[in-house]
Amino acid sequence: MSSAQGIDLDAVQRYMAGRLAGFDSTITAEKFQTGQSNPTFLITTSAGNYVLRRKPAGALLKSAHAVDREFRVQSALADSDVPVAKVYHLCQDPEVIGSDFYVMEHVVGRNFSDPVMGDISPAERGAVIEEMSRVLAALHDVKIGEVGLEDYGPQGNYFARQLGRWSKQYRASEVEPIEDMDALIAALDADLPEDDGQSGLVHGDYRIDNMIFAPDGSACRAVLDWELSTLGHPYADLAGVIMQWQMPPGREGRGLAGVDRAALGLPSDAEFVDRYCARRGLAGIDRFGYYLAFSFFRMAAILQGVRKRGLDGNASNPKHAARLGAYVPEFARAGLAALARA
Repeated sequence: MSSAQGIDLDAVQRYMAGRLAGFDSTITAEKFQTGQSNPTFLITTSAGNYVLRRKPAGALLKSAHAVDREFRVQSALADSDVPVAKVYHLCQDPEVIGSDFYVMEHVVGRNFSDPVMGDISPAERGAVIEEMSRVLAALHDVKIGEVGLEDYGPQGNYFARQLGRWSKQYRASEVEPIEDMDALIAALDADLPEDDGQSGLVHGDYRIDNMIFAPDGSACRAVLDWELSTLGHPYADLAGVIMQWQMPPGREGRGLAGVDRAALGLPSDAEFVDRYCARRGLAGIDRFGYYLAFSFFRMAAILQGVRKRGLDGNASNPKHAARLGAYVPEFARAGLAALARA
């Protein structure tokens, strides 16, 4: 058996032969270092490169690692104003490599690991963030009925639903009590905003490192990592961007805290929110602090799950999982601070 860091290449080759060009002969694979949730591989074939994403091995939380949902939403958005990678095949037979997987286009371009984007000019940074705003607005303007996603998520109060879901996920991954996390969950539940009727397609983890941009420009070529996408409230995605920017800069935090944004050509949080509102014809957003606090909570719950998978031996990169898990208390504290400003 040939393998590449946990994937049976012989099994992939046998299964995909006849289904996609290039799999009728020897293939190679290289595991991407990113992609903590669903292990991702660059597959090289005689016909060119592909990307394969699979569920991780081992026991998994219910509804997590939904590669079938990633495949479906990217298929639905293929002809929309939201750039996505072309998807080719979904395998839901776990007997092939031990878990579900799908194969998609390898999109060539630039990927920025954090919003500082240190290797480009201020003007280029501004153009990339402007494109980030455009794509986010386009995503939230998608008419779900026209792309066949009417049943892609439940109806009702999105924040109440998500608070319940991620609280359960957090408790299932809990290693030891975190006082600030307990306080944040209780505060968010006590202060839930009324359902304002806004609902549409949301990405669930919209940030710059989940995007591929043109090699020589600011155009977005693909939004990646759709595992957390669903039907929900658009402010959750917007608040998720601002949440990430409030983290420390660098490889782990990937934020903009303490950075001189004006000197770097980057907008302030308020300027980004205003540009988004202008694109969508919104007068403004009330109680944005609640949506920001919710984003900190949900990311803390996700990182707790990453940490638990690392401890259980199921993480794609156990050391990285441990480092990410260490951020859970910090995210909880930031969520409480945001809620206090709401």
